[in-house]
Amino acid sequence: MKLLVIGSGGREHALAWKLLQSPRVSHVFVAPGNGGTATMARGTNVALSDPAALAEFVKKEGIALTVVGPEAPLALGVVDTFRAQGLKIFGPTRAAAQLESSKDFAKAFMVRHQIPTAAYQTFTDPNAAHSYIEAQGAPIVIKADGLAAGKGVVVALTSREAHDAVDAMLGDGSLGAAGARVVIEECLLGEEASFIILCDGKNILPLATSQDHKRLQDADQGPNTGGMGAYSPAPVVSAAIHARVMREVITPTIEGMKADGIPFTGFLYAGLMIGDGDDATRPIKVLEFNCRLGDPETQPILMRIRSDFLEVFEHGVAGTLNQSVIDWDPRTALGVVMASANYPSTPRLGDSITGIPAAQPDCVVFHAGTALKDGALQTSGGRVLCITALADSVRATQQRAYDVVRSIHFNGAQYRTDIGWRALEKN
Repeated sequence: MKLLVIGSGGREHALAWKLLQSPRVSHVFVAPGNGGTATMARGTNVALSDPAALAEFVKKEGIALTVVGPEAPLALGVVDTFRAQGLKIFGPTRAAAQLESSKDFAKAFMVRHQIPTAAYQTFTDPNAAHSYIEAQGAPIVIKADGLAAGKGVVVALTSREAHDAVDAMLGDGSLGAAGARVVIEECLLGEEASFIILCDGKNILPLATSQDHKRLQDADQGPNTGGMGAYSPAPVVSAAIHARVMREVITPTIEGMKADGIPFTGFLYAGLMIGDGDDATRPIKVLEFNCRLGDPETQPILMRIRSDFLEVFEHGVAGTLNQSVIDWDPRTALGVVMASANYPSTPRLGDSITGIPAAQPDCVVFHAGTALKDGALQTSGGRVLCITALADSVRATQQRAYDVVRSIHFNGAQYRTDIGWRALEKN
């Protein structure tokens, strides 16, 4: 069986890696892929991105199933294009993907369906936005309405930072159409967690819990990024919290989309802020929705799956996820992101990468911003690699991952040294 994974990041490398473990998979194509997917056995990169061209490629190659990794193809309607031609694809339609592609759509949806989230207002006029900031004070969160490749959220600790963020988005147009409208919301306090499920339109299958590290520097300092590391499971999501998230967030979201005439299929990622207190009463609010697997959460989550992941996708496209069960490794998985020089503002590209070891059962180096040039591996994006390990404890997993991190070299490499610190603190 041939499969197609759409995307070029660490998430897509991990998906391809996991799908190739199925005994029924003969080949995985990745479009457009990266330096890691280019060197996989039984894997091939495909230099295509247009939905119509991808559909033609799938028909030509006889590909049985397509999995969409990133948000941009979903916002372009790749699922709609494939389904119109009778092609099997796992992901949300363009209309359903608005939960991620428009912050204003998502916030209005949550208010309408009584899903807990931060108080907010949406603006297109800079003056009105500045007046709102003056009235609310700081800290406060400024979000570009559209997709901005991880650069559209500013957690402003001062009013000056908030005003500057509005000027950058609504004033100089630095984010283009994505920043033509901004959502300004209250700054929530607590501990973040990533809660990801699969849905076939009616049935819900939760994945293992995870926690991302958004800030660039240790101790959650520095600018927000696309994610500097993650681990699974996340101790903050106890059994009681898990049940509440399903009851208060996930089920109302899926039922709300259905009620609005936009049934949701694919991965749904709820970024949560979990406040202090007893698990039965502590506040749980949605920071954001993504209509895809998280990156870098995907890497540790998939390291923990022991069953055939292909079967899950087959149930997903058939509408039978209620018949699907995932066998989880009880150990902890942890991924450390190595980023390029000057990330996240202006990542430097073209630095040579050396020292990547061969994959082991307990440690895999997933590629993101890498490319092969004349047979040599180079940096080609902001987040370059995610070194992901599996061990019996958070401490042991952390040590295994960082041992490998220290063996890999490229000029200007950046990484946090404290991935998993909240789990260690709890233990």
